[in-house]
Amino acid sequence: MILAIMMMMTTGFTRAGMPSDMHQVQVHVDGRTIEFNSIHRSPEYLIERAGVKLSAKDEYQLQKLDNKTTDITIYRAVPVTIEYAGQKKEVLTSKQTVRDALIEQGYQPEDVEAAPGLDTKIHANMDISLKDSAAKLQAMQREREEAQAQVETSRGLSRYSAVYTMEATAYLPWDGGGSGITASGLPAQYGVVAVDTDVIPLGTRLYIPGYGEAIAADTGGAIVGDRIDLCMEDYGAAMDFGRRDVTVYVLD
Repeated sequence: MILAIMMMMTTGFTRAGMPSDMHQVQVHVDGRTIEFNSIHRSPEYLIERAGVKLSAKDEYQLQKLDNKTTDITIYRAVPVTIEYAGQKKEVLTSKQTVRDALIEQGYQPEDVEAAPGLDTKIHANMDISLKDSAAKLQAMQREREEAQAQVETSRGLSRYSAVYTMEATAYLPWDGGGSGITASGLPAQYGVVAVDTDVIPLGTRLYIPGYGEAIAADTGGAIVGDRIDLCMEDYGAAMDFGRRDVTVYVLD
């Protein structure tokens, strides 16, 4: 008796004569359940042991219900049609919801509205219709606006945050008998302009077609509202410029 007990302990067999690591396997596939016992743990081996053949798109889910039971569910790939932006494509998927199927195909769920809904369970020959979500449309609109809000300057394309049509005049650094020092402390020179600070704050970078890039660094008693005064290099340039309407871009 002692010898028999020792043999059972060393070989790992129970009193029933079954291996101690034997567990029950349940394979759910194609609407049926296949049950058997096995000492093996590899899901690939167990699926093959159940006589189930998997295609490239099929998936399985392994769940250990307890130490003695292993549950495997096979999800067969089914055909579905996805329509987006006027184009249809047929795909095979073994995913269980519209959301997961779309992610598998490279779509971002937050970027689309799906009919049927994202949480709908997939079935064979399902038609899924997509359109851009409100959030994506808003993002696309912002991108278009940002791309359009650029102006060609001597340094290339520059983004701008605002644009004005202003009446422009020209002045020279020494006009008014001053010292040539602007309201901001910068010396008056070409590229320095006077503005109404209620419209354009001092220190703002500007671009004015026909004049170039400039900085709002000065003020003037007559420069009120949509008025701007451009510093010129010499008297002839100031006279040639005269008074005219200009487009003023406020650069970022």
